[in-house]
Amino acid sequence: VQLQASGGGLVQAGGSLRLSCIASERAFSVRAMAWFRQIPGKEREFVAAQTRGDGVTYYGPIVKGRFTISRDNAKNTLYLQMSALKPEDSAVYYCAAGALAREAASSYDYWGQGTLVTVSS
Repeated sequence: VQLQASGGGLVQAGGSLRLSCIASERAFSVRAMAWFRQIPGKEREFVAAQTRGDGVTYYGPIVKGRFTISRDNAKNTLYLQMSALKPEDSAVYYCAAGALAREAASSYDYWGQGTLVTVSS
């Protein structure tokens, strides 16, 4: 499985951005998908995940209510809609695929290359 994340960029605080992650295989629909983020020198942080079957979503506490994860199985694409962005949301955002939707990064077998989000104050 190959994952290609895109959509990062520079945005002002309070603004919005949508990240996309395209998967290379048709099995995308049977995998749990997630977004993580990482700041240099810090551990990778869970942002959101969505189950493979019923599409149940999970969010990290610091983004809940501001970010929305979704997927389009027909397009093999995962999305992360980010709103009310804060400077502390600045990070490299990674998409990931695995068997189960979990908060632990070790639960995911495949990772995208990351896309940089910078939120200016």
